[in-house]
Amino acid sequence: MNKILVVDDEQHIRRLVNLILGEEYHILEASDGEEAIDIARREGPVLILMDIMMPNLDGIGACHILKSDDRTKEIPVVMLTAIGDKLDQDYARGMGADGYMTKPFGAQELRDVIKERLAHIEKDE
Repeated sequence: MNKILVVDDEQHIRRLVNLILGEEYHILEASDGEEAIDIARREGPVLILMDIMMPNLDGIGACHILKSDDRTKEIPVVMLTAIGDKLDQDYARGMGADGYMTKPFGAQELRDVIKERLAHIEKDE
């Protein structure tokens, strides 16, 4: 079963994503960017869903580190955040984010984004 890493400091968001995607994917969880980097390097998920505003290391910083590391640079990172501002979206993409989704989100919307990102991986292989 493919692994997806969900990175959010709010436990209820991690639980919600697990409820939506848990039957199709093995869900890994992290509560901040530092933990996300460690898990991504160790577990090699097929995709990372990452919040932007988190303690210790925010999602943008973590995304930049992941995309700068040969071990993790190919893992798609989709920012999953309450910040819908166009400048923040452009900045996230500039730091390496492969997608951007705003909260609140619907179950089907989340599934569609995941399938789209994973289809890009398969197409590139």
